[in-house]
Amino acid sequence: MPRARSGQIHRGKRKRILKAVKGFIGSRKSIYRTAKDARRRKLTNSYKDRRRKKRDFRVLWIIRINAAARLCGTSYGRLIFGLSNAGIDINRKMLAEMAVNDLNAFKKVVESVKEISA
Repeated sequence: MPRARSGQIHRGKRKRILKAVKGFIGSRKSIYRTAKDARRRKLTNSYKDRRRKKRDFRVLWIIRINAAARLCGTSYGRLIFGLSNAGIDINRKMLAEMAVNDLNAFKKVVESVKEISA
C-alpha cells in the first residue's frame, strides 16, 4: 500500500507544527522539516527554562538581599544565619521585596537579628 502524504491527517499535523513555529526566523517557520526540529527544540528549552526560572529568581532575590543587607551593615550570610537563629521565618522572596520597596522595614528586621545575635 503506498504511503499517504497528502491526506487530511498528515496535512493537519503539518499545519499544527507550522502554526507552533509561527514567528520563527527564516526557513524555521516555513519549511516543514526544519520546523519540526525547531519545534522540538522549542519544547525542550521551554521545559528546561521553566525549571531554570526558579533558580534565576532565587539568585536575583539573594543578590537584592545582600545589597540591602550591606547597606544596613551586615552581609547576606550573617543575616540569614541570624534569621534562622532568631526563629524568624521569612522567605527570600519576601525579604527581597522588602529590600526593594520598603527599606525601613528591612532595616528593622536586620536590627532585630542583630539584637538577638549580639
